[in-house]
Amino acid sequence: MCFSRNSNAALFMVPQPLQRRIPSVTLGAMGGYIPEQFIDDLLTRTDIVDLIEDRVPLKKAGRDYSACCPFHQEKTASFTVSPGKQFYHCFGCAAHGNAIGFLMNYDHLDFVEAVKALAARAGLALPQTRPGSHKQPTQTGNLTNCLLQAKQYFQLQLRQHPQRQQAVDYLKERGVNGEIAARFELGFAPDSWQGLLDQVGKDRTSISLLEQAGLVVRNNQQRAYDRFRNRIIFPINNRQGQLVGFGARALGNEQPKYLNSPETPLFHKNAELYHLHAARDAISREQQSLVVEGYMDVIGLAQYGIEHVVATLGTATSATHLQRLLRLTPDIVFCFDGDRAGRQAAWRALETALPLLQDGVMISFLFLPESEDPDSLVRKEGPQAFRARIRSQTQPFADYFFKTLCRGIDLQRIDGRARLASRAQPLLAHIPRGVMSQLMLSRLSELTNSPMHNQELVNNRFRHAGSSDTDRPRLSPSRATTALTLLVHKPDMALSTDLDPKFLENLNLPGAVLLQQVIKRVRQYQTTSPAALLEHFRGTEENLILEELLAIDLFIEQEKIEANFKQSLKLLEQQKLKQEIDDLLQHDRQSSLNEEERAHLLHLMSLRKSAATTP
Repeated sequence: MCFSRNSNAALFMVPQPLQRRIPSVTLGAMGGYIPEQFIDDLLTRTDIVDLIEDRVPLKKAGRDYSACCPFHQEKTASFTVSPGKQFYHCFGCAAHGNAIGFLMNYDHLDFVEAVKALAARAGLALPQTRPGSHKQPTQTGNLTNCLLQAKQYFQLQLRQHPQRQQAVDYLKERGVNGEIAARFELGFAPDSWQGLLDQVGKDRTSISLLEQAGLVVRNNQQRAYDRFRNRIIFPINNRQGQLVGFGARALGNEQPKYLNSPETPLFHKNAELYHLHAARDAISREQQSLVVEGYMDVIGLAQYGIEHVVATLGTATSATHLQRLLRLTPDIVFCFDGDRAGRQAAWRALETALPLLQDGVMISFLFLPESEDPDSLVRKEGPQAFRARIRSQTQPFADYFFKTLCRGIDLQRIDGRARLASRAQPLLAHIPRGVMSQLMLSRLSELTNSPMHNQELVNNRFRHAGSSDTDRPRLSPSRATTALTLLVHKPDMALSTDLDPKFLENLNLPGAVLLQQVIKRVRQYQTTSPAALLEHFRGTEENLILEELLAIDLFIEQEKIEANFKQSLKLLEQQKLKQEIDDLLQHDRQSSLNEEERAHLLHLMSLRKSAATTP
């Protein structure tokens, strides 16, 4: 039997044991779980060729389809789509996966969004279950109700509390009118240790929920008190519009000036962006997102009709933040104060963006005049002037990158150019291969007057980014690997044999453990599609191995695959018999076998002889 693949011949290495993926997928705060069986059925109903052809023109190429890869720039088509495997693979950039993986990468969706999109396309209703073993949906549902009660309390205090005037005066000073305050659901936390606690914390259960939601904390004497006091309150919604936490701005001299909810089961600062749920339509309309530093910047710009704005929540821009924005638009503008802190924040954002600079992504930086922020500037110069500033004064990624790295360097000196190269190399190594990467390397070559840096930096990319094939988990060639490769291409073969895969346990062959796992998983879920099989292992190293095996072309007739698979299993059984016999003989040489062990040895030798004479 022959295999062919367009990459390294060293395909296999022994995998480490890994934890299994939980056989259900959480939908989030209130959404329950997507059963794994539904995902199997969904992938079985989805034709990956039709799905991809809606986005990428495909040409018939034998049994498969081909195209220029949508994930990197190329002139010769190396992107293939297999209707039989329901799998795509690019021999140029190694992108590969099933229908869910394609939507995640091409449409910039997360896993649940991709499943929802496929379900809608197939006309299937998304089932949601709440298994008894999962407590999170109930817990997060209660937390959400607790947050909603707190929001109502804060809003009521802004309208009615005797101390509210200071909050009202502050908002008026910042140009916030009643309509905007209502739209952003702003609130007020009075200068009281137990205002919220007294209103919402009616019993131990509700007090416990307030603690879990980060609204109440305890002192050293374990006495509970309100986290937010004498502050303007900004409700924070996730991208689905569900309330997950609060931000708060001090009205007095309390520190810190800005205080957010702590990490909770609902709220994760590194994942959420303020106003993203409301800005989605504007971002799509403007084909650009504007990232600012504070809540008031978002609100101030929104008052003047600039709606495509989001803010980080008191933390540095994360990769998750950028990925969520890139799902809406490839054009991101970071707007920072022009002071030292603003430029440091901009550079951190730039470093975070490097691995996400796929071709077509445009990231720019806008620095405002000293002592100005977006809120104050738009009130001073008006929305048209502010929009003009965005168009004319933003620095493209490459300009800001090299301008910053060149600071303090004399490029007239050889050692200065060498210093620039040493600064730039480890950073550029993180940019994905493509036109953007090559253009950045070309700019560095121009600045250093050293065209040799192009090849050096390409090599550097693999050293720093760890993107070489040797970093992927692999299996060494073996009979178990052969059987596994055949089974990945035709999973239903595990259903047509009554062989108990238990014999694969403790078989000293690369791939035996994973082969046993795959057989069990196919039988458990009646999985017949290669794409659905891969989905059972999503997020594990086993998934990477199975994707590699599925990318192999089998030079064997379809009708002979099952016969070869059964023959491979038969040979593996014989090898397990030989291994057990050898182990017992080795044990006998070291210390004589007892009667039971000797009887077992004779039984195994009889089985081996019988197997050898069976055609």
